[in-house]
Amino acid sequence: MIVIASCSNDDSIDKDEEKPTISVNYNEGFPQGCTQLTRGETYNFRAKVTDNKVLASYSIDIHHNFDHHTHDDQTTECDLEDVKQAINPFIFIENYSIENELTSYEINIPVTIPNDIDTGDYHCAYSVTDETGWQARTSIDVKIIE
Repeated sequence: MIVIASCSNDDSIDKDEEKPTISVNYNEGFPQGCTQLTRGETYNFRAKVTDNKVLASYSIDIHHNFDHHTHDDQTTECDLEDVKQAINPFIFIENYSIENELTSYEINIPVTIPNDIDTGDYHCAYSVTDETGWQARTSIDVKIIE
């Protein structure tokens, strides 16, 4: 009986085994933990994203935290208001592509906080995905005030 074995040691296949990164920890990064956002104002939400290969897309998700839920990577603890029911919460969820095969990019998206939404505790969640599907996320506690 003859056994034929084929082994391939093809170094030209360069697998991507690293997730992209997200940081708001720089002077222009926004929002920082526990930032207060005023209704009716416009803010530039900024974060730096990087990848060892090629970035593909990112998203921003601003949602209420009236039930005091948490996200895996939250490090800053802010004073939370009492748990409450949402009546007219602010919800902002947008997805964006990153063109031109970049390995670093600064998210810079203006967002206006509507005048008629519920004030209180919110999360700002950033997500970034690279071209092979690796994803990183970070979530920041913020508060929307009058």
